[in-house]
Amino acid sequence: METAKSYCRYCHAYCAIDVDVEDGRPVAIRGDAKDPVYGGYTCIKGRQLPELYDAPDRLHTALKRMPDGRFEEIPTARALDEIAARIERIIERDGPRAVASYCGTYAFMESAALALARSFHQGIGSESFYTSVTIDQPGRPIAMSRFGTWGGGTHSFADADVVMSIGNNAVVSSFSVFGGIPPFNPYRRMNDAIKDGKKLIVIDPRRTEVARKAHLFLQVRPGEDPTLLAGIIRVILDEDLHDQPFCDQYVDGLDAIKAAVDPFTLEYVARRAAVPAEQIAEAARTFAAGPKGVAVTGTGPNMAERAPLTEHLVLALNTICGRVNRAGERLPNPGILSPLTAVKAEVIPPAPAWGHGPRNRVRGLGQIFGEMPTAALSDEILEPGEGQVRALLSIGGNPIVAWPDQIKTKRALDALDLLVCVDIRLSATAQLADYVIPGKICLEREDMPVLTDNWYDVPYGHYTEAVCHPNGDLREEWEFYWELAHRLNSDLPLPGGSLPTQEKPGKQTVLEHMFPNPKVPIADIRAQDGGHVFEGVQVMVEPGQGDARLQLTPGGVADELAEVRAETLQENGAPGKDGDYSHLLISRRLKHVYNSSGQQLPEIRKKGTTNPAYMNPEDVAALGIGDGDVVQISSRHGQILGVAAAAPDVKRGVISMAHAWGGLPGNDGEVREIGASTNRLLSNDKEYDPITGMARQSAIPVNVRPVAL
Repeated sequence: METAKSYCRYCHAYCAIDVDVEDGRPVAIRGDAKDPVYGGYTCIKGRQLPELYDAPDRLHTALKRMPDGRFEEIPTARALDEIAARIERIIERDGPRAVASYCGTYAFMESAALALARSFHQGIGSESFYTSVTIDQPGRPIAMSRFGTWGGGTHSFADADVVMSIGNNAVVSSFSVFGGIPPFNPYRRMNDAIKDGKKLIVIDPRRTEVARKAHLFLQVRPGEDPTLLAGIIRVILDEDLHDQPFCDQYVDGLDAIKAAVDPFTLEYVARRAAVPAEQIAEAARTFAAGPKGVAVTGTGPNMAERAPLTEHLVLALNTICGRVNRAGERLPNPGILSPLTAVKAEVIPPAPAWGHGPRNRVRGLGQIFGEMPTAALSDEILEPGEGQVRALLSIGGNPIVAWPDQIKTKRALDALDLLVCVDIRLSATAQLADYVIPGKICLEREDMPVLTDNWYDVPYGHYTEAVCHPNGDLREEWEFYWELAHRLNSDLPLPGGSLPTQEKPGKQTVLEHMFPNPKVPIADIRAQDGGHVFEGVQVMVEPGQGDARLQLTPGGVADELAEVRAETLQENGAPGKDGDYSHLLISRRLKHVYNSSGQQLPEIRKKGTTNPAYMNPEDVAALGIGDGDVVQISSRHGQILGVAAAAPDVKRGVISMAHAWGGLPGNDGEVREIGASTNRLLSNDKEYDPITGMARQSAIPVNVRPVAL
């Protein structure tokens, strides 16, 4: 038996691991105790990778749907031949836009998948490129694009004196960017920081694992993050706690945002957000005191209404408090894959990431930050006419349980001329496919943590080889697109030049085309034995000379705040627009699974086989039910069944339920075994963001009642 160093790609944390390998097969996994960033940390999901390698339902060769509806195993190369031929016919008949790709969360785990998928679409001339980013977190890049960015970067968790975490439970989701709790050994990072005196403010409808450690916890009513943030900003400006010199030199719109938040008095915000006024004031004063600090958000507020406004107010909060790196300070991690360029203490002006480029044919939506909005993809498939999507290539995702409006999603997937999934098993979506291409798990491929390159608080890199033999006739996601381009004789443009399409390149060559001028050559990263901190990468913030300014109140922001303030409130302070519903359903994550992945593995199933409907014990008692009883959860758009679970950490009037569970519509009787898909409660064309098209996927008004199953 041999032990190889690698890193886990079960989620975005990318934990460094030691893998015991016997006869080319993984047999055990441990955290790499010698890794300079992770220090031996790993979680239950990653430790199940050997089980995933040998899972009984794993696909080992391609599947083709036959005329009678059943699947037949065929060689993967033959499947790719047939897929390419069908794509070619669709392009000839309907044009290149008829071919779409959806890249789910797992496409971000494979270092070359997204780049090759986007490149493939550029090569065939199709703008129908979609990813999971436009489902759950498009608000952040939208806000940044109209706000502007600070060239020297913002404060990070490592150097902050105070951190405000808004709807972000990083120790469970293992996901936090732009200064939040690092997802790399997050419990240790959080606990060590608190011991060292760092103050933690948490805003969340649930007393999460992070909230239990907080110095100050504001248990906000779901969906009221913009209200609460507006109130916090008002306190800071009214009490002159902001960084006046920084604002004078680099910020526009200070008086305008002060006027916009003026109606958000402590009394009003406390009533509407259901947070005591004294807590709101304390949060504002504690954060403003700093002197260094950062406010960050998570998936929760980004999946609720007005996500771009929430993100804009977070940027405004950080900005008025001057939470930026100044000239002469060192960047903790400028990233090792980006080119070595000057970093200056100046404003990079706004460049709105929407309003230009290709347009959707529905709801006036268009391309945002270089991709089309996924929430509109079902309509692009179902709406006849020029530009209708007729073929969908799905990698790293499970659209039937991820896209909003499951019933419409099912109709759309059924209506396609061609549906191809790259997957390791027959997921709910793959069950509907015409072809399923068997994918590799992370231990079967070489990779590099591309996504997290500048998330670390040190210049860290980790190039892993494939540590075990492929368990079948498999393809990586990037190989899938390369092989299609090879058969279609189309181009694969990348920053370092077009990728050769006649003879398949190695992974390092692909990565070198993706990152042609890195600070650290990819070959040098590959030469290290496991993860490595490249101490020689030192970047100082240089004095700036530009005259651009950050925009606190770009067009539309003051109007959005006025719309929030104008909403009629019910007696309990909740917005009247939510109607006569008893609860608000919020999204969450569960530690033992990652979206729809891992739910089938025996060791993980010991932790639970469903996504419980967590409710406050008083709400459970009022319904006359107990733990494990089945309830019906109904919104204005649909209904699901859920398994009730009493949870004192959940606010009264709230249901906390993980998304991306369940299967195809009609599986309600299996709710205890496979969970329920909360996206069945959503409409993608009734409640959605006008810029991103993202449906309201958290803080959903629902009624709940017990049912007999």
